[in-house]
Amino acid sequence: MTVGAQPARPGGAGVLPPVPVLELERVIKQYPGSPPVRALDQVSLAVTAGELAAVVGPSGSGKSTLLHLMGTLDRPTAGTVRVTGLDVARMRDRELAALRASRIGFVFQQFFLAEHQSVLGNVADGLLYAGVRRGERRRMALQALNRVGLAHRAAARPTELSGGERQRVAIARAVAGAPPVVLADEPTGNLDSGTGAAILGLLEELNTAGTTVIVITHDHAVAARTRRRIEMLDGHIIADTSPAQEGPS
Repeated sequence: MTVGAQPARPGGAGVLPPVPVLELERVIKQYPGSPPVRALDQVSLAVTAGELAAVVGPSGSGKSTLLHLMGTLDRPTAGTVRVTGLDVARMRDRELAALRASRIGFVFQQFFLAEHQSVLGNVADGLLYAGVRRGERRRMALQALNRVGLAHRAAARPTELSGGERQRVAIARAVAGAPPVVLADEPTGNLDSGTGAAILGLLEELNTAGTTVIVITHDHAVAARTRRRIEMLDGHIIADTSPAQEGPS
């Protein structure tokens, strides 16, 4: 399957379930040292389309390493990572960059906005690696800003925005290309509680509209807002409250 291809979708009753949008099988990530540090140890995980999930754990639990592998920012030492059915181990760096540009949106705690650029420019530039033409980038960026309630600040600079508004710009950049998956790394970490709750509400709205959202957090109160909670400790998944495991209420 090429990067541009989409996984098969179910057509009705009796059809096989869809391919997970993210899948890890017996993944190990080990960093060299004396002794070597095993950040992830035999981790297996599948996330299907439309889920709202949180990966929660203390510092050093392996959740950031898991984020890097799910987002193809790093490669595993052993095991398999698939994004929308594509095995990342079989892909060259250029193909991985194309995969990230088209299939994964990132939201980071630090925003990572270019201060010299307008809000619209920051969101539009997120579509560069997806090969979108300039005029279309601006149209898609403005549409994404409208989704997060900031179309009226399109001409502003990031320095003119509050922390919550800057995070909304970062979310708009993440979803402008309509990726199947958004990975949000501590998205409320630099925000006060009220603003953080509003950002979580926005992520919930995006999920309701069809985007798969995975939040990485150390905060159990943030994780409690999601339908699925994946708890990590010492490089292992120690709990996974997925709907399939919880069963009917």
